[in-house]
Amino acid sequence: MKKSLLVLAAVSLVAGLFTGCQKNAAVKNTDKVFVLGLDDAFPPLGFRNENNEIVGYDIDLAKEVAKRLDMDFVAQPIDWALKEQELNTGKIDCIWNGLTITDERLEAMSFSTPYLSNAQVVVVKADSGIKTLADMAGKVCGVQAGSSAQDAIEDNPEFKSSLSSIVEFAENITALNDLEIGQVDGVVMDLIVANYSIAQKNKNYVVLADTLSPENYGIAFKKENTELRDKVQNALMEMVADGTVAKISSSWFGSDISVLGK
Repeated sequence: MKKSLLVLAAVSLVAGLFTGCQKNAAVKNTDKVFVLGLDDAFPPLGFRNENNEIVGYDIDLAKEVAKRLDMDFVAQPIDWALKEQELNTGKIDCIWNGLTITDERLEAMSFSTPYLSNAQVVVVKADSGIKTLADMAGKVCGVQAGSSAQDAIEDNPEFKSSLSSIVEFAENITALNDLEIGQVDGVVMDLIVANYSIAQKNKNYVVLADTLSPENYGIAFKKENTELRDKVQNALMEMVADGTVAKISSSWFGSDISVLGK
């Protein structure tokens, strides 16, 4: 009886030591992993290609940053409406996916300097007869839930009140699909995303000249995680200096549209 207990205690001790080593290894490894949170249906910044791989402009930038910081890169799809919660609970290290810098977000998170300029616009069918924001009066408007596009609608009460209704979608791709079949009359979304989607899919869409709001994209980190923010920012500026950012931008947009260092 005593011998059995002794053996059991020894096994438990070894298991405990092994588990402890595993936990320490995991903690150490976590420090070398750069986890990027994104909406994986947001082309051209972060989305899945035909092989179900997560690719995009932001992804290419982030992979190069992680490489220069000697960290393993992980692209982690998240519920965009819960993005700040995902960041604050430590499930991701940053939100890097066409995230608009706003005063409210600056209060809640720590941001890099802007890396792209953007605007919120309305996409409609080319033959819809809708030419201006005023023409959306009485129409059904689609928007991604939890997005800056939704904020832009809220910040333009006259435009919002003119609409017949607003339909929320999980991602822009679904909203554009509903636009195609006539379930909505227009979709409010990012200009960069809109132009890319129209060019790639060759759809009969147009972007209204009137914009709802100009904005800048930034990379968001947990409020107190300024150390990682600064490391990422420094790596990006090195990439600007050696031409890497210009090269990546040109590969996605045909020219260098980055505003880093400008």
